[in-house]
Amino acid sequence: MSLLSFVKEAGVKLIDLLTPGNANASEQLKEHISKVGLGNPNVQATVDGDKVTVAGEVASQEEKEKILLAVGNIEGVGSVDDQITVTGPVVAAAKFVVVKKGDTLSAISLAVYGNANQYNKIFEANKPLLSHPDKIYPGQTLRIPE
Repeated sequence: MSLLSFVKEAGVKLIDLLTPGNANASEQLKEHISKVGLGNPNVQATVDGDKVTVAGEVASQEEKEKILLAVGNIEGVGSVDDQITVTGPVVAAAKFVVVKKGDTLSAISLAVYGNANQYNKIFEANKPLLSHPDKIYPGQTLRIPE
């Protein structure tokens, strides 16, 4: 288990999520995870300031990473405490990259793989969090598969 850092000023805006005393924060996070297509009833999330703790069980490393990114890429979230257990086969974790101003998936692909045409590999690895290869933003954290 680990603590992942995110760019607090970037991400999806979820109104009132990080408001102190928000009794609905956990439900808002579950709803957000479900809306991006990753709903898993075995995952719980709690908020403490700008830190979100995510716990529970998932079937794969990929599902775990996508849930962590869905939560971390919310405006105001500075870190995610990963307490998720993978019940399926153990595979190597993907790398994470933070999008910088001016980045494209092709540019990231060139930097990571040495080939700009591998951008679709990154796009596919971040579905359903990404709806289109051109819709990335500075501060967003992306999964980079092997």
